[in-house]
Amino acid sequence: MAKLVAILATTHHPFYFKTSQLPPEEAPPFAAPWVSAVEAYRETLTRARPDVLVMVGSDHFHQLWLDNMPQFLIGKAPYYDGNWENEMREFGLPKLFFKGHEELSAYMLREGIDKGFDLAFSNELRVDHSVTCPIFTVRPQNDLPIVPIYTNIFAPPLPRPERFVQLGKTIREIIDAWPSDLRVAVIGTGHLSLELGGPRQFGPHGPDPEFDARAVRWIADGDIDGCLSSVTLDSLHAPGNATHGFMDFMLMMGIAGHTRADYADNLDLFHTMEAYFTWYPDPSLIDGPPLTSKGALL
Repeated sequence: MAKLVAILATTHHPFYFKTSQLPPEEAPPFAAPWVSAVEAYRETLTRARPDVLVMVGSDHFHQLWLDNMPQFLIGKAPYYDGNWENEMREFGLPKLFFKGHEELSAYMLREGIDKGFDLAFSNELRVDHSVTCPIFTVRPQNDLPIVPIYTNIFAPPLPRPERFVQLGKTIREIIDAWPSDLRVAVIGTGHLSLELGGPRQFGPHGPDPEFDARAVRWIADGDIDGCLSSVTLDSLHAPGNATHGFMDFMLMMGIAGHTRADYADNLDLFHTMEAYFTWYPDPSLIDGPPLTSKGALL
């Protein structure tokens, strides 16, 4: 059977790549701490030695639109283009090209349908920064095949938070049962409180620091029950108009189960709280001594 070697849940701030490329004299004061946090986090994937990456994200109305909006979609193409023209223009993101893993995509699609999720699929998917940004942060060499999974966090009616958790648990079951000797890592990106285009955008912190603190604790502690008892589709409007992206973090908690994260870090970064979490389902498969870098939970 396949080995699930790492589960990563992270934010996908589109300005990280551009900020990390600036020379010191042009970089903002938060650039160095941000790069340092990301480099420490990157090591949590490197030491897992994955062969294939399952990437969970959400299309930002680039390819998917209101004429046909799936709730959950799996890419099953042999190759994927990454980043769209507005992302290149506004965020300074370069184009990327990914190799797909058709075998795992097909297996996940078939098994997911059989387990009660009527999953959509695409053989012509072009991924955006919810998938490309974690590649820049945790696998910048972009040398591994991917299986992209898209969730609907933008276009109501949305799946409820418990459905995201349930899908996460199902993804875990599918990967654990995949008849392969490959090492699989799952990387999912969402965000904490977030305001886009509203009056709380680009403040000194995320729009709701209290929610952010609670959310970080839920994820770090693996407190799925506490999270589900507090988070609803309606409640997610209050921390910011785009906070429904937190449900992708909840999906990753579903994959990890009711377990404490092996690594947790967060960084207060002007208008958002950046957050980085890693779980190792089987620590015996991981290279190196116990984590001791900033953010580690020992």
